[in-house]
Amino acid sequence: MQPSDFIHPEDAAALRQMENIPGFASLIKKILAIGLENLQYGVNMASAIRLSERQLPDIYKHLPPICEKMGIPEPEFYLQMDPNPNAWTFGDTRIYITVTSSLVEMMSEEELDAIIAHECGHILCRHVLYHTIARWLSSGLANLGILGAIATPVQFAMYYWSRKSELSADRAASIITNPEIVASTMARLSGGPKSLTSRINLEEWARQADDYDKIQNDGLWNKTLQLAVIAGLDHPFSAVRVREILKWGDSEQYAMIKNGGSPSDFSPSAGKCPNCGKDIGTGWKFCNHCGNQL
Repeated sequence: MQPSDFIHPEDAAALRQMENIPGFASLIKKILAIGLENLQYGVNMASAIRLSERQLPDIYKHLPPICEKMGIPEPEFYLQMDPNPNAWTFGDTRIYITVTSSLVEMMSEEELDAIIAHECGHILCRHVLYHTIARWLSSGLANLGILGAIATPVQFAMYYWSRKSELSADRAASIITNPEIVASTMARLSGGPKSLTSRINLEEWARQADDYDKIQNDGLWNKTLQLAVIAGLDHPFSAVRVREILKWGDSEQYAMIKNGGSPSDFSPSAGKCPNCGKDIGTGWKFCNHCGNQL
């Protein structure tokens, strides 16, 4: 798998815009110099259970085949006791995935594959370093005075990009499983256990995102209020993610990838991207290669 085959164009565009913020590179260097990665790695090592062929292999077995399909090195894999269902990927030089006990109990085998594939998608797309830094910023690191005045605008830019990056990771999970399974994991996380959410109409749920768009676009004041709500979020709203992944699942791009092809094969060329010079398909709003708005 290649990120350029499936990365969400808004992810690529947001990443490029974030990296162009004045002072961004300096901020990243300052954060890395503090040495928080080793601190967090040590805490996770000492408090969570590292999974392997010898340690809870029934959970561990989900990871190796996904890494093999994606063509990525296998990260360390941890289980943490927590009543809140969650999963995350952390680190830069030492990347690891952690899942919580309640997540494992809540998800079916296929859904757990989708969750782990989503996290591996972040690794494949090289999201993990910036996600890690965004988490440090959200924990109040900027308030320590270490990072200076540039931290706040970078923080909000990173949150915006982080929300878009989740859409790419959902696509990676859909390639390993399928869009309906990815959407069902969001049903579990939003609505509760399978006994309550197994009969959810996913298409009807996706239409809630359309209704949300109407509220968000209903005048400047409503738009301002909604922007204030989402500015500090690092994940999109669940209904938006469900709509996006089900829509992509019906696309020629997804069908081509599942059949072993490449997006450059699925759509007649509509010319060249003015930013990266690669072929673009008809109907593209963003270049699928570099994220440039067309």
